[in-house]
Amino acid sequence: MPLRIVHLDLKGAAPKVKYLEQIFPLLASLGANGVLLEYEDMFPYEGDLKILRSPHAYSVEDIEKIKSMANLSKLELIPLVQVFGHLEFVLKHKQYAPLREVNEFPHSLNPLDQASVALVKEMVRQVLDIHPEAKWFHIGADEVYGLGKSQDSLSWLNSHNGDGGKLYLNHIVEIARFVRKMRPKTRVLQWDDMLHNINNSLLHESGVTDFTLPVIWNYKSNMDTLATEPDIKTFLICLGKLIAKYEAAGFKGVWFASAYKGTSGRGQQWTPLDHHLQNHLAWIKVMKSMTQYPSIKLQGIMLTGWQRYSHYAVLCEIFPVGIPSLAICLQSLKHGSFEVKAKKEIEFKLGCEIQVARNVCEDSGAFPGAQVYYRVWHIHTHLQKEVDAFLKRRFIREVFGRYQRKYNFADPRAIGFFKEELKILLEKWEAYINDFRVEMEDIFFSDTVEEWMEENVNTNLDLLRNLAQDADRIVKLNGQPKSLST
Repeated sequence: MPLRIVHLDLKGAAPKVKYLEQIFPLLASLGANGVLLEYEDMFPYEGDLKILRSPHAYSVEDIEKIKSMANLSKLELIPLVQVFGHLEFVLKHKQYAPLREVNEFPHSLNPLDQASVALVKEMVRQVLDIHPEAKWFHIGADEVYGLGKSQDSLSWLNSHNGDGGKLYLNHIVEIARFVRKMRPKTRVLQWDDMLHNINNSLLHESGVTDFTLPVIWNYKSNMDTLATEPDIKTFLICLGKLIAKYEAAGFKGVWFASAYKGTSGRGQQWTPLDHHLQNHLAWIKVMKSMTQYPSIKLQGIMLTGWQRYSHYAVLCEIFPVGIPSLAICLQSLKHGSFEVKAKKEIEFKLGCEIQVARNVCEDSGAFPGAQVYYRVWHIHTHLQKEVDAFLKRRFIREVFGRYQRKYNFADPRAIGFFKEELKILLEKWEAYINDFRVEMEDIFFSDTVEEWMEENVNTNLDLLRNLAQDADRIVKLNGQPKSLST
């Protein structure tokens, strides 16, 4: 059976180790065989690379504990280290900025600078040293924006018939060969999008088919509509043609990648259950079609759960919010569909009733992080609505606008009609958010809590606070003439 690997994207909202200790047994019980750890800045890099660490990066002891916990739950750990694109967390630093492919942008490194190669090899070496048991190692290698734009690359392309595919493959093969030299039994994985437009003869000649396995990713809910899509140059491709392409090129194995959260919109607060369910039901159809490709073996499927679209992007749904979706997706893969048996098993393990159409798991929930899940649901469905409803009140609209507040010029009698209600609304939400903050801090580090509050709560709470302060101040002025000062 193909492996079912759950992706933990640590470049945002990385969970504390004590939370992972609760999560790993749940993942195993839902049908996962392993975890893909995308470390980014959460790895405890040493030496010159120490600057890459997040202030909350895991320690070596933390990772040893994570490995032990995974082993107890019979989950295989697959480390992921980006080696080409998505290196903002490295190239943002002044000492590594000269290695950028495009000087103005910190996304991708210049593959022709030997310092670039030395840098990523050292990153890989340090991670492999902590994961000597890893059977698989993922080098990312997707979305290498700007490749071919540096002066080095332009000169190289000019003397190599403009072959950007070969430029890309040379770097990938060198890094993959380095991994295999360090760990001959470790198999190297890469996201496949940069391979789409490279012809099969070049794929074979480069040696990449001997060193890596492609991970075909598609996160859309309507993959069935792609079945007749003729344009293989876009990521909206016919998956069958792509599998056939890799088989013909000589790859002996292939992986798929679906998504259980983090792909339905930047800054998404709540996970759309049906969107991700449909994505997995479509992938199940593709998996069942693999008998058509006898020379290439499906090794597994990675259920991705993106936490940011990039290093600089806002947070997507936090992990506890994605748990019901992850459970639906894992059980669908396990059972081959999402029918009564899968639904009952999920509800038994999570302690709540799955309502796919309403995008919610109803009841109190018994899964790790359930309190955070339901508080986010309440915030998602009530905070903005209640603030908007309050702002539409007659006396707020008619006598307490921005101009009136700016010049301390409002009818104190009219303010009296809403002042107490405003106070009650503010105090209710402040108490709720204070409790929520405590629960969040039990799972996440302080920077995650601050960021989530800033993006999802503070705009509305600050508005209520400012209104309350303005109301208190202006009432005390007893209806004075307009004035910028009090």
